[in-house]
Amino acid sequence: MAQILITSGPTRQYIDPVRYMTNGSSGRMGASLAAATIAAGHDVTIISGPVQVDYPIEARVIPVVTTEEMLAACEQEFPNCDGLIGVAAPCDYRPKRVEGHKIAKTGEPITLHLIETPDVVATMGAQKKSDQWVVGFALETEDARFRALVKLEKKNCDLIVLNGPEAMNAAENQVEILDRAGTSVALLAGRKEEVAAGIMAAIASKLMK
Repeated sequence: MAQILITSGPTRQYIDPVRYMTNGSSGRMGASLAAATIAAGHDVTIISGPVQVDYPIEARVIPVVTTEEMLAACEQEFPNCDGLIGVAAPCDYRPKRVEGHKIAKTGEPITLHLIETPDVVATMGAQKKSDQWVVGFALETEDARFRALVKLEKKNCDLIVLNGPEAMNAAENQVEILDRAGTSVALLAGRKEEVAAGIMAAIASKLMK
């Protein structure tokens, strides 16, 4: 039995006390992966951004809001885990300045200065020990395979799961799993529950021998 950490859902980066930047991630893939991992006999901790999906009751869930909070929770939990599945879609940018009051409408354009947020999976990939593994996800819209392989190397992942924007907030998904040699480990399509089971089988075959 392994202890597996899963990040899931989106994060939010606030502009002012009521407005924020986010994305369309629903947490469905994270919930499906958690269910598949538990069905395979493993213990699961989920670090989740704000979602409406229900996670398996057997999983331990740590709720977070921002990318920084997700990273802090991962740094706390990952040292005690065998592996990480980074399926979350953390917000990549945040405003350089967060207003302390609600920004009032003036009829004029406003300018937001954005800076990058920390890369959760890359940080965990850099911190992983020799007996730990990291699986990342890459959502790409162009040069998909090339960009996924670049991310795999830069983030020090052991496998990366490539999919497209149509996966967000959808019941179905189509993915390709790539290893460090650039080899296609699996092509999976169907309901996210079925795809998650296939991803977990690939992880078990390649990383949990």
